[in-house]
Amino acid sequence: MLALPALGAPVRAAAVPRVASLDYGLGETLIAIGRPPVALPDLEGWRKWVVAPPLPPGVVDLGLDLAPNMEVLSALSPDLILSTDYVAGAEPALRRIAPVERLTLYGPGLDPLEAARTALSRLGDRLGARAAAARYLEDTEAFFEAGRARAARLSPGPILLASLLDARHARVYGASGLYGKVLARLGIANAWAAPDNYWGFATVGIEAFWQTEATRLVTFDPLPPDAMGALARSPIWTALPFARQGAVSVLEPSLMFGGLPSARRFAALLLGELERRSA
Repeated sequence: MLALPALGAPVRAAAVPRVASLDYGLGETLIAIGRPPVALPDLEGWRKWVVAPPLPPGVVDLGLDLAPNMEVLSALSPDLILSTDYVAGAEPALRRIAPVERLTLYGPGLDPLEAARTALSRLGDRLGARAAAARYLEDTEAFFEAGRARAARLSPGPILLASLLDARHARVYGASGLYGKVLARLGIANAWAAPDNYWGFATVGIEAFWQTEATRLVTFDPLPPDAMGALARSPIWTALPFARQGAVSVLEPSLMFGGLPSARRFAALLLGELERRSA
């Protein structure tokens, strides 16, 4: 695994450090350790794709992550700005506003769960929230241990995780990304064994579902308009074993490119759905 870059000198003293994040995963990590961000990109996107944790009152919208509103950010006078490899192109301008730390959760050779743990711990140290970070890491370990026991009782068989893009295409989640790492942590088989990218997905036609031995498809809201209706009219779809058996689940949104809070949210939603289906 590639090492995360070392953090620099502590930010200037403040009762509550004012931190802006250009990444949702780092933003939810800040909330988890009690240091919520003063600003994030695209707040509407957060409400659509992250959902929980909810944004605290007063978080300012910076616009696009790849082209944040520098005037708004400068007016906020943050103590620290969090960046990732994905948004690194903005860093020269960001450094004229405040110190910048790059903490990348997704990249070649990175395990996103391990990178998320490291980022949370380092931010706890950096922002005077070491105890809160330690508690969250302990709670997360206990959560996944309990989740693995719940999954073992269910014995769900291989699960295919996919975001439907339309009635003919999907983004399937493999072993490399957050969803795949969560499945492995829970001891649940991932039905998608073909290669994925370092974000953890591959874009395929639905005919590729036939390459798997999935006993259930798990997909996610928000679904494309009429996607399920169109699939119901597709002979490729209706012949799939899990479709014939009605073994298709639609989960509430969780951020597939997130940090530990998103990993826990996805695991909780998945286990809850599997338990309801087995009742």
